Amino acid sequence: MSRTILITGASSGIGKETAKLFASRGWNVVATTRAPAKEEELVEIENVLVTRLDVTDPETINAALSAAIAKFGKIDVLLNNAGYGAYGPLEAFPMDRIRRQFDTNVIGLLETTKAVLPHMRSQGSGTIVNISSIGGQMTFPLGALYHGTKFAVEGISEALHYELEAAGIKIKIVEPGMIATDFGGRSFDFVNDEAMTEYQPVVQALFGAWGSTEMAARASQPIVVAEVIYQAVTDGTATLRYRAGADAVELLDNRKALDDASFIGGLKAQLGL
Repeated sequence: MSRTILITGASSGIGKETAKLFASRGWNVVATTRAPAKEEELVEIENVLVTRLDVTDPETINAALSAAIAKFGKIDVLLNNAGYGAYGPLEAFPMDRIRRQFDTNVIGLLETTKAVLPHMRSQGSGTIVNISSIGGQMTFPLGALYHGTKFAVEGISEALHYELEAAGIKIKIVEPGMIATDFGGRSFDFVNDEAMTEYQPVVQALFGAWGSTEMAARASQPIVVAEVIYQAVTDGTATLRYRAGADAVELLDNRKALDDASFIGGLKAQLGL
């Protein structure tokens, strides 16, 4: 019997590439998006169900899980991929956008996970893969909100690793580096107030670095992350963390090896701060 994976945030980037990869390898795929009517590619794949799921709307979470089980009989893997990045000076962010960042990246992940746990517990097996980031182990300037959510994902996942083991459920964390997706477009929420002049040198330095050809050359394609997700799901080990992308390996190795002052000082020098 084919195994089934449910993916949040499957409309583009990592989510879509993962859906296509698993489907090509014989898996049943439940590809969820906030606007399934707009999806044209995944709906053409026989073993893919495209349905609505908005991680900030509990009714859609439960409806998607019910549709998945009705279509394929069970859910073997949940991929918590939906999310976006909020960047900018904290002082400039209105509270509604601060809450939206945490509601999507943290509360939505928790709500989706909590909803699928009774099903996985009843079948005595399952794997939950949470997409973190190198930004769950290190930070860039202006990322207090985004990094706050990804550090939370790391802690949530590690703690769940203990408690779900007795139920036969595995937790996996995937930590991508820079990925060539639309993260800088619709998956990016930038707020700035130029009247707050003290912050503008940091804003200019960060966007200068992110827009450089060197940074673009280091970015991995989404398929790189999809392959790591597939490895995490199928390798049969209890490994908790998986890095995705050569830059993720390099940066996280450096973060582990260096003290705070050395690592942060090196990053500031690279950014010209």
